Amino acid sequence: MTELDSERTRRAIVEHTRRLAEAAAAAGPGAAVPTAPKWSVSDLVAHVGQTQHWVAEIIERRITDPTRLPTEMATPPADSRDWQDWLSESAQRVASACSPGALDAPVFNASGDTRSGTQFWMSSMLNEAVVHGFDAAKAADRPADIDADIAAALITNHLTMLTSPTWQMQRPASAHALRGTGQTLQWLATDVADGAGAWFAERRPDGAAWQPVTREAGVTVTGPARSLLLLLTRRLPLADRASAGVTVEGDTALVQHWLDNTAHASD
Repeated sequence: MTELDSERTRRAIVEHTRRLAEAAAAAGPGAAVPTAPKWSVSDLVAHVGQTQHWVAEIIERRITDPTRLPTEMATPPADSRDWQDWLSESAQRVASACSPGALDAPVFNASGDTRSGTQFWMSSMLNEAVVHGFDAAKAADRPADIDADIAAALITNHLTMLTSPTWQMQRPASAHALRGTGQTLQWLATDVADGAGAWFAERRPDGAAWQPVTREAGVTVTGPARSLLLLLTRRLPLADRASAGVTVEGDTALVQHWLDNTAHASD
């Protein structure tokens, strides 16, 4: 299982937000986002910048009580020419908030899992910058590079979220659909060394679970970490997997069922 150190994560948040801002500026405020059809590019920029400022405040204030979370959101620039400066500010702010001294500090963890609050938010902000950076790139018809180690870390974060206590409370339909009678899915990244690119998921009667191991499964999905991440986050349709270097061995319907029932609210 790939885990990024905190410095690498902070740098990646800033870098991928920069790429997002450049792509958004190139696409223009009214452009549609093909991979997030409910949003325009303006919506995308507002969401990312506001979320980064909001999370930074949670960590800066060491908020532990969910009833005291910030209620006001930052206002995005009216002029799209100011997007890049605004997003640079929001990315730098949240990266700075995730300082070494904050990593183990008491901070609310919205997923309810075993990570510290800051570690949870830092992974979430990397996911926002990378996945929505891909969205912005698609809107601008630009390529979007994602390093294998970053993609692998975000796959781990994605599966951790899907099996967290909060997901079961806030996405009960999804959590129910992922229950099963022992159906298994294996995800294997071809470009992550030392066995760190393996994720084994099982649909149990009491809920889905996953482990960072390689085992025989009902279906095995293999490909570059970037492609697996985009598949899992529903940015790459399963039908287009061959063009992204992804192969499926076993029950393809099992993969499609998983993808159909794991949408995030912002998809």
